Amino acid sequence: MSSSGSRTKFYLDKQDGKWKGVCAGIADYTGVDALWIRLGVAGMTLIAQQWWIVVAYMVVAWVAEDKPNDLYVTGEDAKFWQGVRTNTKRSTAEVRSKFRDIDRRLADIELHYTSRNKQLADEIDSLR
Repeated sequence: MSSSGSRTKFYLDKQDGKWKGVCAGIADYTGVDALWIRLGVAGMTLIAQQWWIVVAYMVVAWVAEDKPNDLYVTGEDAKFWQGVRTNTKRSTAEVRSKFRDIDRRLADIELHYTSRNKQLADEIDSLR
């Protein structure tokens, strides 16, 4: 885990943000493209006349912390943590499934090398 912050916490993403990084932070947190978040905020504010969104945006920009630069190691790491934030049970099931697959593959390798493989035994004997 990164030493600079929690991967399940909301952060402002000023690196990918246009103004204060709130929409980019929401996009990073949820895994939704930032363009759709920005369009949704603009549409709700201008078309639906939900002016409280501007106040909420400013409050979030003031209260939230900036995203640490080393929060994710890879893009795959970012996708995994977005999945954890949106659906913990599914992410846990995915991890279990990956471990089961690795365990099965290791068992197959072990079976191959420890079984009575005549050709392998002959090759080992010829090396002696």
